[in-house]
Amino acid sequence: MSDPTAAEGARRNPELRRVAMRRQVAEAGFVRVDALARHYGVSIMTVHRDLDELERRGFLHKVRGGATSAPTTTFHGDLEHRMQAQVEAKQAIAREVLASEVEPGRIVALDDSTTSLMLARLLPERAPLTVVTHFLPVVRALAAQPGIELVGLGGRYDAAYDSFLGRATADAAAALSPDVLFLSTTAVADGVCYLQSLNTTITRRALVASAARTVAMIDHTKFDRRAPHRLVGIAELDRVVVDGGTPSRTVLELRARGARIDVVDGVRGCDVM
Repeated sequence: MSDPTAAEGARRNPELRRVAMRRQVAEAGFVRVDALARHYGVSIMTVHRDLDELERRGFLHKVRGGATSAPTTTFHGDLEHRMQAQVEAKQAIAREVLASEVEPGRIVALDDSTTSLMLARLLPERAPLTVVTHFLPVVRALAAQPGIELVGLGGRYDAAYDSFLGRATADAAAALSPDVLFLSTTAVADGVCYLQSLNTTITRRALVASAARTVAMIDHTKFDRRAPHRLVGIAELDRVVVDGGTPSRTVLELRARGARIDVVDGVRGCDVM
């Protein structure tokens, strides 16, 4: 922040400062608390309060000595990092489910995961379709596409997820009946899908309950993380598609728990095994 006027504004206005901190952490990946204090001309305690608030909103994760926007075992990363993570694996999964699950004329629901966004970008190939979503990047990707009818689920907007989340969004989802829901998850442990945010969980549970068919798209990194809120047992889903980086032992364990799971390789295609 080289502009002295902007720097002074951020020092005096907590919300402006938090917006600037959020962007700085997102761009750098990790920033130290003392560096932030010097940069904005505020105390260490003020920086801690700002980071606590940004962490509460889901924009970053406080770690020893600073804050990060990159994924950890307990933090799934901010939206920008998630957009850039495991792109090849997510694309392979999206191509597989497009080929095997999406037919013209269907009502397709997409959650606010970045894997669903990968799929959304492919959906015009299967138009005409009705697409139900609460994720603004999906809306932006499909808004001008011919043959795509968009149904947006409103509610309370959450900037950390760039989506509408919570009870009102869940109520809107419950009023619909899509043919298939494509979803992802923050973490999978002991055969259960978990999410980081309570409002995300409330919304996604409603989508799962409303859909005639549920297809989870889960890249291999989700099996090394933790999250606090239970979404659904993996065996309760109609199908789970994972990428080839998922350990064979994990796949076998999930199948033993009743999961209908397919492994897709980016080169070879889907291996049902």
